[in-house]
Amino acid sequence: MIEYPPKILIAFGEAVNENKEIHKWLLSNGYPELAALASAIHCSDEAIQWLMKNKYPHFAALSYAIFDDKKARKWLVEHKYQFLIILAEASQGDKKAHKWLLENNLELFSRMCKKIDMYRIRKLDDLSDYHKFHP
Repeated sequence: MIEYPPKILIAFGEAVNENKEIHKWLLSNGYPELAALASAIHCSDEAIQWLMKNKYPHFAALSYAIFDDKKARKWLVEHKYQFLIILAEASQGDKKAHKWLLENNLELFSRMCKKIDMYRIRKLDDLSDYHKFHP
């Protein structure tokens, strides 16, 4: 993900934050993989399938690893996606991962992961709230 320009990474962070206009902008401006990754983080099976079919299995694995999927993390390790592992860990609030990002002048990624972590926590809270599924 380091290869993306900062402007695009900021847009991705906004798409993760559920900014639908930015999500559409990513789709129509040559970054459908980042739009799909944002949707995959939001648990879209359709986005996961798109990532897999369009040669972005590492982004599909990242979206699962963010939610602590051990098989996805193992896949990232086996395929040597160390940076994506750090992003997954930082997106779970891991202080060592955030420290590594900051020490390597990757503050933008640290901020992006904090947004992902806030979404992840909300999603997990929603999934554990009995009343949201049984009115």
